[in-house]
Amino acid sequence: MKNWWRGLALGALAVLCLAVNANAAPCLIVTLTGTQSGPAVFNGQAGAGTLIRVGDDNDGCGAVKLQFDAGRGTNMRLSQLDVTPGQLDALFFTHMHNDHTEGFADIIQNRWVWNSRGPKLDVVCSADAVSPRGFTISCRKFVEHIGDPFLQSGEIAQRRAEGGGAVRLPGGPAELVHLITFEPTNQPQVVWSHGDIKVSAIRSTHIPGHASYRVDTPAGSVVIGGDATNDVLTTPRTHSTSDQVELLAKDADVIVHSTMHPIMGPDHDSGMPPEVFNRQSSTSDLGAMAQRVHAKYLMLTHLGPSIGAARQGAYKVPGGPLTADDFKKAAASGGFTGQIIVGADLTSLRLPAK
Repeated sequence: MKNWWRGLALGALAVLCLAVNANAAPCLIVTLTGTQSGPAVFNGQAGAGTLIRVGDDNDGCGAVKLQFDAGRGTNMRLSQLDVTPGQLDALFFTHMHNDHTEGFADIIQNRWVWNSRGPKLDVVCSADAVSPRGFTISCRKFVEHIGDPFLQSGEIAQRRAEGGGAVRLPGGPAELVHLITFEPTNQPQVVWSHGDIKVSAIRSTHIPGHASYRVDTPAGSVVIGGDATNDVLTTPRTHSTSDQVELLAKDADVIVHSTMHPIMGPDHDSGMPPEVFNRQSSTSDLGAMAQRVHAKYLMLTHLGPSIGAARQGAYKVPGGPLTADDFKKAAASGGFTGQIIVGADLTSLRLPAK
């Protein structure tokens, strides 16, 4: 009889544990892995990137890990979050500018060295796009040839000779990529999914092939605008933000977006050419767009200029370095009444907030 009661108690405990696990609250964490604007270098900032972790309270919101863009230093920032390249489920590129891509070689080479027989990494990006100037922007070729320097230098052969020949793939890191390309359009389309997590993409203007993404999860939704701007690239224009991103972001919880502070406009004697300034969304216009779509949070990243910088690359900051408050005031001037987060590397936002 005693053993019967013990068995009954253990069974009840197991059922209780299963119920607790089944009812664990879903959550997500958005982390800026890099906030540097453009190919400039300033104060140790990593290049553009955003990590989204999705799960529940039992797994620390970390069951699925999605990286959007991978600028220089992304791997280092991921290591500070205790995330290894082998733990990434998918990586998405908004476009092929080097400040959004040059950290990918580090990520995929590391994955090849330490997890070569693990699952392939889904890499999602636009299909080849022909520039009006005649050349082709190709994420496909970028990924297919990502391991070429390591193959040509002998690094792949050497690492395999050092005891890794039985596990490290002979073709190098490109063999570990599952490439998924899509043709961006003016309407959202699902480009990746995993269980109840869905990633949609839409065409947006910056350079040929630029795309913006939306991640929908049980814990909330996040839009990654990338460097999107309006299709009209000359002034006057009614707003600098992308109409396509605005469609994508309707009722989203979080918008993560690059921005250019209005002070860098050509009319403020920054020296920045109009064609450079107009390729980004202004901070005040982003605030207005975030309000129109009823977003709860606006995360500003890829800040132009960087906080505390006297110059943005070759261009001066009129009136001297800006502060985070300067960006907040600019976004608020657009009418946004939600929470404005001015990004620094490793800035994180959790949904729901604890």
